[in-house]
Formats: sequence, structure tokens, C-alpha cells
Amino acid sequence: MSSNSFDARSGLTVDDQDYEIYRLDKVSGSARLPYSLKVLLENLLRNEDGRLVTAEQVSAVGNWDPAAEANAEIQYTPARVLMQDFTGVPCVVDLVAMRDAMSDLGGDPRKINPLIPGELVIDHSVIADVFNVPNAFSINSEYEFKRNQERYQLLRWAQQSFNDFLVVPPDTGICHQVNLEYLSRVVFTRDHDGVRQAYPDTLVGTDSHTPMVNGLGVLGWGVGGIEAEAAMLGQPMSMLVPQVVGFKLTGELLEGTTATDLVLTVAELLRKTRVVGKFVEFFGPGVANVPLANRATLGNMSPEYGSTCAIFPIDQETLDYMRLTGRSEHQIKLVEAYAKEQGMWHDPSHTPDFSQVVELDLSTVETSIAGPKRPQDRIPLRSAARAVRGLLAGESQEEAVLAGGLDDAGDESFPASDPVAISSRIARDAPPRVYEDDGVELEWPSDPAELVLDGQKLTLDHGDVVIAAITSCTNTSNPSVMIGAGLLAKKAVELGLSSKPWVKTTLAPGSRVVTDYFDRAGLTPYLEKLGFDLVGYGCTTCIGNSGPLIPAVSQAVNGNDLSVAAVLSGNRNFEGRIHPEVKMNFLASPPLVIAYALAGSMHVDLLNDPLGEGTDGSPVYLKDIWPTTAEIKSVVDSSLEAQMFTDGYADVYHGDDNWRGMHVPEGDMFAWNEESSYVRKPPYFDGMEREPAPVADIVGARVLALLGDSVTTDHISPAGNIKKSSPAGQYLLEQGVAQADFNSYGSRRGNHNVMIRGTFANIRLRNLLVPGVEGGFTKRSADGDVETIFDASNAYQAEGTPLVVIAGTDYGSGSSRDWAAKGTMLLGVKAVIAASFERIHRSNLIGMGVLPLQFKDGDTAESLGLTGMETYSIVGLAGASPLPREITVRIEAEGGSRDVVTTLRIDTPAEEAYYVHGGILQYVLRQLLDA
Repeated sequence: MSSNSFDARSGLTVDDQDYEIYRLDKVSGSARLPYSLKVLLENLLRNEDGRLVTAEQVSAVGNWDPAAEANAEIQYTPARVLMQDFTGVPCVVDLVAMRDAMSDLGGDPRKINPLIPGELVIDHSVIADVFNVPNAFSINSEYEFKRNQERYQLLRWAQQSFNDFLVVPPDTGICHQVNLEYLSRVVFTRDHDGVRQAYPDTLVGTDSHTPMVNGLGVLGWGVGGIEAEAAMLGQPMSMLVPQVVGFKLTGELLEGTTATDLVLTVAELLRKTRVVGKFVEFFGPGVANVPLANRATLGNMSPEYGSTCAIFPIDQETLDYMRLTGRSEHQIKLVEAYAKEQGMWHDPSHTPDFSQVVELDLSTVETSIAGPKRPQDRIPLRSAARAVRGLLAGESQEEAVLAGGLDDAGDESFPASDPVAISSRIARDAPPRVYEDDGVELEWPSDPAELVLDGQKLTLDHGDVVIAAITSCTNTSNPSVMIGAGLLAKKAVELGLSSKPWVKTTLAPGSRVVTDYFDRAGLTPYLEKLGFDLVGYGCTTCIGNSGPLIPAVSQAVNGNDLSVAAVLSGNRNFEGRIHPEVKMNFLASPPLVIAYALAGSMHVDLLNDPLGEGTDGSPVYLKDIWPTTAEIKSVVDSSLEAQMFTDGYADVYHGDDNWRGMHVPEGDMFAWNEESSYVRKPPYFDGMEREPAPVADIVGARVLALLGDSVTTDHISPAGNIKKSSPAGQYLLEQGVAQADFNSYGSRRGNHNVMIRGTFANIRLRNLLVPGVEGGFTKRSADGDVETIFDASNAYQAEGTPLVVIAGTDYGSGSSRDWAAKGTMLLGVKAVIAASFERIHRSNLIGMGVLPLQFKDGDTAESLGLTGMETYSIVGLAGASPLPREITVRIEAEGGSRDVVTTLRIDTPAEEAYYVHGGILQYVLRQLLDA
């Protein structure tokens, strides 16, 4: 029962249904708070118990100081947890192993059970093996089920053995789109102590795209799987009340620009603003001009610019979307009544207190792509062809993009300083212009390779497009860009254009509703004519499940070491992620994905060069087939209705015959199969005692990897293909798994034997201990042999040597991948010393008992002259309680020793408790054991 220190408990009646609510206006200072902090405030009011959640925490939010870098610590309790299968399977594996450990320590294994709802959507396992044929979806689906049956049996067992745990079967949709269209309530209701409570829907998710529902006014963000497990087991999440960056929107998007262009602009802007660990909240008069689908696109991209969330408040657009997607009228009325009663309804004339305000005039957004390695590296479409040539010629990203922009100087018909002309050029009837590179021929390494496809002799060169994927994540929840792609396909086909034969073309929408409205609008045949047949409802290309390239293309790429490109409508384009043979990856809107499939090369200037030749022999330009906003709106209005969502989600948990026909054993304890190559009992609880061992200094450590800036969790723990020659590939072969059945690292996350061998195994990882070498390799001495990181780790651990990793800025950016921390720990790494950390990975390291240390401002491995061949001792930990804020690292080399002072990035007392216990799972297990 809540302590109710603020006399906030009250009532709300909607349609004769009474609800208990906790009034925000009972807390002094609540009216000035941003929407997102009002959600946190209500959460504390409702859960105040005087022990974990105190009146002081409630007051701290009411008294929030926008300017303070470090506000009070609070204990936050989300309403539910969302998972996808790549991260959900290891979560379930851990929970099952915790049941075993609980039993081994003499406790009741049934205490390991979700105490808040957990929802898991299987969406990460389908691979685009087959494409450009009418039955691609069914074939890929069969492959998926055959490969993943062991994993799916585990999830089916968990669904029947755990309380409040639901699984959305494969081939239904992607996690974040199902969450947006169906799972999210906006206002959550639940019986508590005999009364029906209403409160804001909140969640944490092991899917990094969890913030997509921020566009719906639902506060949610991505966490590591280990944090999600603790939340499901009833542990409040310790967090500091964050700074909130207000993002003021004004104006409207211009004709020809899309939600993708907007989100790439925002990602670039907010990366420069440095919003890591902060909340971002949209406000201002332009909010009303942003459709819900575009809001979801913006929320979805928050991991790419580093913020915890990027949220819109509730308004009429929220209600309209709920009605469109088939939510009940009572639920819609409840959301409106609750938001207005609690002062959470958006008022464009009111500006809350913000820590900082960033402003964007929507009319300045121009058509863009992003890449080739990071989502925040936006390239205006007008600059893209020149920028790609510059990148291939060895220019830096900044040099290449700048040169592309300067190329338009002096052209009165297309001035670079005029965003209106730039943004609307596609839609305007402007004459094509010859691309001259300022009169100077740029030398890039053209080295065309010959290949034969369907009897036709062709050439493939650096910068050509070999993958064009309309794939899930940012865009497939957005009808405007999807219908736009369909209309562009229709016009292209009608004019006689075709996709280039060397391009692998795939369509993987986020829910069945998308294919329903494509069919209803009559656009499916045109998409299929260009090769964009349905390959599956899943993340596919964006997470590396691209499937093989066209064989002849693969041979040409590998035989000539070509730097070819993928164009995809997803969120992620990190190195080595999309496909191991594709070095350049560009994010783009779905219509642009099709345009690049037609062009076949990044060298084509889409604003000025023809895409191809029409049936009448005339050149066809992008402006000839780009649909207008009015055309798109007309088709959306006539093709999309609530019944499609209601019907589509009517049997969302039912699954197909394969899913329903699986044999699932019963019982409270899972029967581990020691022959399984997918699901194995993890070693985290081996030898665990009821009391944690004292914290000790880390003495005599060696460097396993010396890394640069922007090392992502994809570099640390790849999700895509497993190479035959890699340690993970060799292990699978030894287990009798044929190479054709390797599947992916992501699908193997339930087997620690595979994942530890895959840690730091990304083919594009650059470990400075082995300069000039890419991949998971290292050296143990300056004159030693190059060996795999896994082999080096084994050698170090055999001799009892602890390990450290040294890195640059933004270490661990990217997906919320718990295996990046788990694998680090299992390799014997005791600490990571970095210039800065991304929020989720820092938290995950602590959750696995790995110490995160941050160099002082101005210090880097390079400035300190570190070679990585030194011996490191981390002192001042033993006997300290609490742990000191500053930690000394003693570095010993041949020339002597020196001390470097670092900052301990254990930011809250709860995080310290996790570290002291050896990890968050051990902490939770001991708490439940004593409960």
C-alpha cells in the first residue's frame, strides 16, 4: 500500500468506471515539469512505500533543478517489460539458470518469476535467404523455424511456466511496431489492493527501439537484458533524475521531404548537442504538424543520438492514432480524461522548465541519407554522389560531405543556401544539371569487375549498390513513407524502369497491416515487379540478417575487394553489421531505397542523373516518379482503417501450425540439453555463495584490446554472420553443426560458448595492439604472435592474469546488447577504461561485475602515451565503502611506473550494490533468497 505522504490518492470516473489515480498537483512544483518528468513523478507517488521509494524522492522530482548535472537518485518501477527474441532468449536463459541457483542454495525456485508483465515479440530470427520470388516469405519462414526450434521451445516453456509472460510468435511483426500498434496502452490499468488503478503506461525494453512508443506519449527506453530481468523480478530501477532537453519544433516539412529526412536531421543535431543519458522532449507549435507515425520515427531513433528517450506529450494526434489502430473507445476516453486531469495534455503555448532548448524549423529539413558507418553521419542527397566518391578516394566524412555541398555554389537554380529549393527539388519540375565536381575530376579507385547475371555481361564497381532493403525499424511503422515507396514503384514500373540485376531487393515490414494496406491500395504488384517481394515480418537487414548476396555479385566483390554499398530504411549501419561483404551502408527513406535499386549505384546523382531509360527511350528522372504529399495522403486515407489493425491483432498470440505443434515439457525447472548448440546453462552462478566476497583491488592486469572512438556494441558483440574461420565457427563445426546451419550470433545468444568466442570478433574491429589488422585479434607482447582475442583470453585466464580494455569516446554506443557486457566478463576483463561511455553499455558492464572507469577530461590513451603493453593495477577498491569517486590506475612499463587518476562511473548506490555482489543477477538472487 502506498504511504500517500502527499495525500495524492484520488479518483477518476470514465464511462461509469471508477479508477484510483495519484494527483500530480499535490506535489509542489509539478506544474512546471516537462511531461516526461511528470510521468516519473506519478510513478514515485504511486509506489511510495517509505522504504524503497520515499517521500524525499517524490519531493526531489518536484524540486528538480533543470541546470544540475546530477539530480537525486530515485527508484523507478516500470509498468511492464518488453523484449525481442535476440535479447529475450538470453533473459529467459538467465531466469531459468537463476531458478537452478535458487534451488542449489536452498531457496524456492518459484520465487524466480516475473512480478510485472513481460511481453516478448519474436522478430529477430528471420533471415532474407530467399528474395525476389512470390513465395519468399513462406520459404524464409520455414528456414527460420527449422533453425530456431530449440530457442522457440524455450520461449514456449517460459510462457507456460512463468506468470505474466506473453510471447508473440514468429512471422507476426517487429517488436517495436507491435508495441506501438497493439501492446501500448498509453494509460495503464491494473487491480491493486482491491481497487482499479489508472496510471501512465511505462516500460523498459531489451529492444533498443523501445522508444518508438515515445511518439505515443508512452515513456519507455532500452535497457540491457540483465536490467530487464531485474525489473521483471520486481526490482525498482535505480536512476538519477535526468536532465531534460526541450526540442522545440516550428514550421512544417516541405514538399518532397519525409519522416526519414527529419529523423536523420534530428539524429545529427542531437549527437552534436550531446544528449547521452538525457531525456529529450518535443514541444512547441510545430508538434501539431507532426503525425503520430513521424513522432514514432523520431522516438525510435533516440538510441542513435544517445538520449534515453525522445518523447512527445499526449494530444489529439495521440487519440486519433489510437482510434486508427483499433483501440477501444473507452480506452481512448480514459487516455484523454487522465491526461487532462493530470496536466499531461500538450499545451503548445506552455513551455515547461527544460535543462536546455534546441530548436528546429521543420521547413529547413532536406532530403538526406546517412552513412556509411554511423546513423548520425547525415549526407544531403544533393551531396551524396560527390560524398561517396570522396569517401572512396580517402577523404574524411566531413571533407566528403562538405565538398558535396560546395559543389552547388553559384548555381542559381539550386542554391546550396536555400533549404526550400533543396528540399523540394525532387517534387519540382527542375531541369537536370550536369555534375562537374567544380571542374576538377576527383580521383577515386574505379576498378570494375565483370560478372554475368542471367546471361547478361555486366560490371560492378566500388560504390555500386548490392543491397536495397525496405526493412523494419525506423520506417515500416510509418504509412506515409511506405505508401510513398509503393507509389514510386508504381510510377517506375509504368514508365518501364527496373531494378538493376546486381541489387538484392527485399521488403520486410514491421507488421501484417503494412502488406494489408499495400494490397488494398493495389501497390503490391508494382513492388514485386521491382523485386521487392515480401521476405518476412522481422528486422532482417538492419540487424545483419540480410542473407547471402547474389552469388555472382558475391564472387565479384570478394574477388576484387570491392567497396560496395547497401541502402536500407533501418536505424543501424555500423561497420560489419549489415553484411560482411558490404563495407558501405546508407540509411534512407523507403522511396529512396527503391530509387537506389533502380539506379544501382551510389555514384548516381539522384537529383540530376537519370535513373534509367523508359519504354519510350527517354531518360527517367527521380522527379518524374516521386509522389506528391497529396498523392500519398489520398492513398493512405483510402487504404488504412481501424479494422485492419483489429483483424491483424485478433489472434496475435496464436501462431502458426509450427508454433502450436511444438512439444513443450512441463515443470518449474527447465530440462537443459547438453547437446544443444542454441540453449546452454550459463556459468554466471557457478560457485556462488550466499554472501558476496569482499571487493578487491585489480592487480597486475594486462590489456586485451586497445580501442579507438565510437566502438559500438556491434563491434564488441556482433549479431550477424558467423565466419567459418572464427573461433565461434570452429566451435560449431566441432559440435557437428554444418556451416549452412550456423545461423547468426544473434540467434546463438542462448549459448555462452558461442557468444564468448564472438566477443570482440567483429570483422571490422580495429584493435590498436595489432595495427593494420581488422577483426577479433590481439597480441600479448610487442614481439608476440597475432592471435584471436578468445585464444589470448584463455591463455591469460590460465595463468590467472586479470584483463582490462582501454577505449576512446562513446564506448558501447548502439544496440542495448547485454552480450557485449556478458562476453567481456567471461573473457576475464575486470575493468574497462574509456574516454566516455554510452549509457546502456556502462550500466550493463556494472550489471556483469565489470568496473567502468573514465579518463579525466583531456586524458586519452594517446595523450597518456599508452601502448597497451603495460601492466595495470587498479587500487583503492579493497576495503572501501562506499567506493571512492576517483580511482587510481597504476601503470607499469619498462621505464618505470606512474599513476593515472580516473573517475569511477558507478553512478548510484544501487549500481554499487550490484558491483559489490558481482553483478545484478547475483544481487537479485540473494535478495530473493532472503525474502
